[in-house]
Amino acid sequence: MKYGGEDRSPIVPKREQGNAETGDAATAVYIVTLRQAPASHYQDELARRGHSFRHGTSLRRNRLHRTRHQNLTKPVRSHSYYIARAHDSLLKKVLGGEKYLKLYSYHYLINGFAVLVTPQQAEKLSKRREVSNVVLDFSVRTATTHTPQFLGLPKGAWVEAGGFETAGEGITIGFIDTGIDPTHPSFQDDKSEHPYPVPANFSGICEVTPDFPSGSCNRKLVAARHFAASAITRGIFNSSEDYASPFDGDGHGTIAVYKALYKRFGGFAADVVAAIDQAAQDMVDIICLSITPNRRPPGIATFVNPIDMSLLSAVKAGIFVVQAAGNTGPSPMSMSSFSPWIFTVGAASHDRLYSNSIILGNNMTIPGVGLAPGTPKNIMYKLVHAHHALNNDTTVKDDMYVGECQDESKFNQDLVQGNILICSYTIRFVVGLSTIKSALEMANNLSAIGLVFCMDPLVTSFQLNPVPMKMAGIIIASANDSKILLQYYNSSLEIDETSKKVVKLGAVASICGGLKANYSNDAPKVMYYSARGPDPQDSLPHEADILKPNLIAPGNFIWAAWSSLSTDSAEFLGENFALMSGTSMAAPHVAGLAALIKQKFPHFSPAAIASALSTTASLYDSIGKPIMAQRSYASPDFSQSPATPFDMGSGFVNATSALDPGLLFDSSYEDYMSFLCAINGSAPTVLNYTNQNCLLYNSTLYGPDLNIPSITIAKLNQTRVVQRTFQNIAGNETYGVGWSNPYGVSVNVLPTRFSLANGERQVLTVIFNATSNSTAASFGRIGLFGNQGHVVNIPVAVITKISYKYNFTTS
Repeated sequence: MKYGGEDRSPIVPKREQGNAETGDAATAVYIVTLRQAPASHYQDELARRGHSFRHGTSLRRNRLHRTRHQNLTKPVRSHSYYIARAHDSLLKKVLGGEKYLKLYSYHYLINGFAVLVTPQQAEKLSKRREVSNVVLDFSVRTATTHTPQFLGLPKGAWVEAGGFETAGEGITIGFIDTGIDPTHPSFQDDKSEHPYPVPANFSGICEVTPDFPSGSCNRKLVAARHFAASAITRGIFNSSEDYASPFDGDGHGTIAVYKALYKRFGGFAADVVAAIDQAAQDMVDIICLSITPNRRPPGIATFVNPIDMSLLSAVKAGIFVVQAAGNTGPSPMSMSSFSPWIFTVGAASHDRLYSNSIILGNNMTIPGVGLAPGTPKNIMYKLVHAHHALNNDTTVKDDMYVGECQDESKFNQDLVQGNILICSYTIRFVVGLSTIKSALEMANNLSAIGLVFCMDPLVTSFQLNPVPMKMAGIIIASANDSKILLQYYNSSLEIDETSKKVVKLGAVASICGGLKANYSNDAPKVMYYSARGPDPQDSLPHEADILKPNLIAPGNFIWAAWSSLSTDSAEFLGENFALMSGTSMAAPHVAGLAALIKQKFPHFSPAAIASALSTTASLYDSIGKPIMAQRSYASPDFSQSPATPFDMGSGFVNATSALDPGLLFDSSYEDYMSFLCAINGSAPTVLNYTNQNCLLYNSTLYGPDLNIPSITIAKLNQTRVVQRTFQNIAGNETYGVGWSNPYGVSVNVLPTRFSLANGERQVLTVIFNATSNSTAASFGRIGLFGNQGHVVNIPVAVITKISYKYNFTTS
């Protein structure tokens, strides 16, 4: 392990021998994959020839047990160097004398490269027999202190893992996000009395740049790199704002160590694939992606795209992959993480809230957000709207944005002083043209007693995080609630009928503080922005037979480590922590819990880890009621209904139970290949991406037949039989089977009772019969209840049901 030693930054655009940089507007970045196997496959071959394993175990093992190879760094890197040379040689052969620019060589998970060329040059490359696939690069986007208690870690999972000091020791998580601030206190390695080394098998490095100096890494932050070559070629990368280093210029991804996203433009697949490839070569155990594509990938299926296919190779190498579901909810089929080998996490609330409120003179209380103090207790203050506090030289007609309270020179201090100022929160705050910080400074300079922001009705589907305020303040996050406040305010005005000017302010209010945390029993619930299933099979509205999300985890109002130099949000500039929300906050929770499972069961395959998390998930909130899902961004708390598997997958993650799942479902790389090959017309594309012929695989393994701990049938035509196989990893136990039928479907499960010793397997047969015709999704569940306390949860979803009734006569 090297800390701040040699600089191993990714290939960046530069003049190469025989090539020249091109400013040709017709050029674009393409991801090219070759037919030859990548280095990770070569690593498997070394293992088969008798090289050592991390755990020194036999090659004879069942599917649940996967090993990551150790002591293979030199031969793998040597093979990687050979692959990179082959890429250069191919480019010179095909494009010799022409302008092109190679950005990356991918060699560990996939054998390929990213190159800046014209469409004509890309066509030339695609015709070479060595080349299997050429894909145009595409864009991607970004999608704690109390949540450990809410998840029950201190008295549950951490105890089982040997205590807080040793929980997760020896497991490396690779975060692919917007970078990291190495000076942040969250990443210091000297806070623990228990010394822990860098995992022996990990081989990552710490990139050194002026803003990421030598010594930035330690035993907690074990590696950091950045990948921006594709972004640089497009001319949108600004090194002073986006930081050409692993440093986080956003604030969003302070936990990331493989930086492939940037605050101003998101990122590109070519850079993300490079980050994934490097993380896998560095021997991480878990990859966590807080990214989603900007659109559904084109082609034969959503599953077949450069990012998902590189992650399939990562899973083949034994890496558990977690991805944020996306913040595009609550519409159905808004999912942005597609493939069954990826563990997709949605966002839920937890029981800690930071909320304040404003009490109006008519005794109505309106809730809002803001980490702010309140006005003095039991005193009501006059409300004055920004439009009614202007000086004589300013009118709303002259300045349509004056209501945003950004320029104190436009206001009359005598009208503001001692009052609560009402300002408008518009779309300009969302895009950064106006800031709460500027409004607070203005209100303070004008001696306002407090500040209230009313939400513009045009600001929709936007998650507003609590913002720190140094004076009494509140942001009314709901446009409907804002309308109620303004109606009260306007009804209390006294207006001169001749001049139409306000002559008296009648509305009064007081602001309750929002600095103190409140705790609610109404948690968890699925947040309105969390992307929903069903999982889309392609770019058209076709449902896949795969349940997404896999589960939900805390993602709303999470105290996240924040880069103090981040300019992404003026409100948090200089802060070390910020309350953040999104599925990208939920995914790291699950990555951390997966590390605990991997620590306890080091031989578990990625699918086995996914099974342990899914089958033990909770269906109920903290007081035993069914988990609810918010259905609207306008009034999320007033538009709730019980969550379905398309909202929450298997349920809310249960950290303690996941470490003792009882039964495990497992799937292999070969199963995923069979699933891909079963997609109609997919064989050529699968061959292009994997260099493997679908004739070698079972091409009838459809989505419902994958051995995953859920069953989704997009189209049930009369009858369907599905089987699941699981293994007992606990002691001897007898299980009873129960189930609930989806509406319009009759379900029968066999056997209804079985006993298993440790290590034994059982096949479960599930028979579905459509009893009515319907295109509306309906849901059920299968429960396996063990007499030693294990409970295994299998969600069931059936979308289209077709039931035909025939009358037969005989002669």
